[in-house]
Amino acid sequence: MPSYKAPVDDVLFLLNDVIGIDRYNNIPSFAEATPDLVKAILEEGARLCEEVLQPLNRVGDTEGCTRNDDGSVTTPTGFKDAFGQFAEGGWIGLTADPQYGGQGLPHTLGAAINEFVSSANVAFGMYPGLTQGAIAALTIHGSDAQKALYLPKLVSGEWLGTMNLTEPHCGTDLGLLKTKAVPNGDGSYAITGTKIFISAGEHDLSDNIVHLVIARIEGAPDGTKGISLFVVPKILPTEDGGLGARNALGCGALEEKMGIHGNATCVMNYDGATGWLVGEENKGLRAMFTMMNEARLGVGIQGLSQSEVAYQNAVTYARERLQGRALTGPKDPDKPADPIIVHPDVRRVLMSMKAFNEAARALVLWTAVRGDIAHGGADEAERQAADDLMGLMTPVVKGVLTDTGFQNAVTAQQVYGGHGYIAEWGMEQFVRDARIAMIYEGANGIQGLDLVGRKLPANGGRAVMAFFGEVEGFVKENAGDEAMAPYVEPLKVGLETLQQATMWFMQNAMTKPDNAGAGSTDYMHLFGLVALGYMWARMARVAQARLADGADNKAFYETKLVTGRYFMERIMPEAKAHYARISAGADTLMALSAEAF
Repeated sequence: MPSYKAPVDDVLFLLNDVIGIDRYNNIPSFAEATPDLVKAILEEGARLCEEVLQPLNRVGDTEGCTRNDDGSVTTPTGFKDAFGQFAEGGWIGLTADPQYGGQGLPHTLGAAINEFVSSANVAFGMYPGLTQGAIAALTIHGSDAQKALYLPKLVSGEWLGTMNLTEPHCGTDLGLLKTKAVPNGDGSYAITGTKIFISAGEHDLSDNIVHLVIARIEGAPDGTKGISLFVVPKILPTEDGGLGARNALGCGALEEKMGIHGNATCVMNYDGATGWLVGEENKGLRAMFTMMNEARLGVGIQGLSQSEVAYQNAVTYARERLQGRALTGPKDPDKPADPIIVHPDVRRVLMSMKAFNEAARALVLWTAVRGDIAHGGADEAERQAADDLMGLMTPVVKGVLTDTGFQNAVTAQQVYGGHGYIAEWGMEQFVRDARIAMIYEGANGIQGLDLVGRKLPANGGRAVMAFFGEVEGFVKENAGDEAMAPYVEPLKVGLETLQQATMWFMQNAMTKPDNAGAGSTDYMHLFGLVALGYMWARMARVAQARLADGADNKAFYETKLVTGRYFMERIMPEAKAHYARISAGADTLMALSAEAF
């Protein structure tokens, strides 16, 4: 059976030493985040994930959810009790506004906990995860009355939330949506339509489910300019916040899926359901994107989480599985064979996963800090710069971490050989569960297009130039340090390659947009390589400093340095291949007629 150990020490290293969250004490959410409190929260979150959530991961996969005759949905055995512990512990409201019952701690800390939860049980984590997105959307765009009514219930976990975008004919192109909203004359609207792929659309974990639904008000403009956002509760609240009549909506079916069986993915039917406008009329997409951006970063964390838990189990197996002898001679002559971890190719795949996971975790937390600064920074220029970088990095984190996370889950399965294909070992579940992260909240091809088509040119390229400037500054600052050369020189080459690719788009994509489309996925991964490499260079600098200071945990820092060198030697060179494909352009790719395929 699989196991999971939350990487608490690694997160503490990143928060305290690499990112230095104590530097942000001027931001209200960080003011209360003392080192002792952060450590205690991470350790308690780890305990909950390891002891309560992880043992239910296989249960959720094998049992799945059940739709009952009355349209209600029963979650797998143990999920309801586990959610009770999760909600009672205040985990949903960890980063929420104290005004509504939250703890007001940094979103950076919330991101770390979300990784633990997703690694332990990704299907379970989607229930509170979507609720956190609904909390964010209502906090920013909801009216004072909506905030007062819904946020305390969502923050406490008494009610849970969802997001309803996709329709049977309409996924990424939301301008095609058909769900309609008709004014009732009392400030509410009648919502009618069908939504599909709605995660946590119906379940038995909470007393009520608060759906955020996009729809088109009668007479609204066509396309995305006519989209509005509505809050549509499963059970209509009373004036005092209690539960009234059942709303005219329900789960028409549960999707039969490849993975994440423990989460109820529903077809939701709205039959004149009562809803209330959130934010401005016809401005719903902007409000929904608040939730979408939260969700995209959360999905990036899911990619990392499945990579991490698959890696941990592959390492355990590689240490124990006896097969063949080391090329340099027996390592365990008293045994019939050596453990497979002695073989270079097994070490190659384990090292690749380890190098990715540790850099990806750093990138997630580094990006999350930008979000905290954007929301709470005292200086307007600082908030703007942080928001720019947050927007720039969102498609990179979502696309690169989920593509590579799935690849690593498959690679970890390969370490097991035939056992990896057998359900009882758990590895094939990680593969199936990881696969969806590449698709939902905007398929990864869309993330590449978003990066190249929207994020690069935004505000005259302000965000990407700021990122280039930050990495260039780090390279120059450490250029004369011989010990840092193995990290800085490859990073410099990677950055120059990324800048070349950016310039190539500027010169070749304006007049021929297919060039941008043809190279967008490679560009996203090239950007990800440089961002991950930047994280490794930063980690290496800290590790060297700690060793020079005589740190007690010498092995931890030495391992960091070796893993970082592996990334720079074996993974960073992929940057050149990405650039070669980008600069090849779209001619061959677009040459064949549709009939020739």
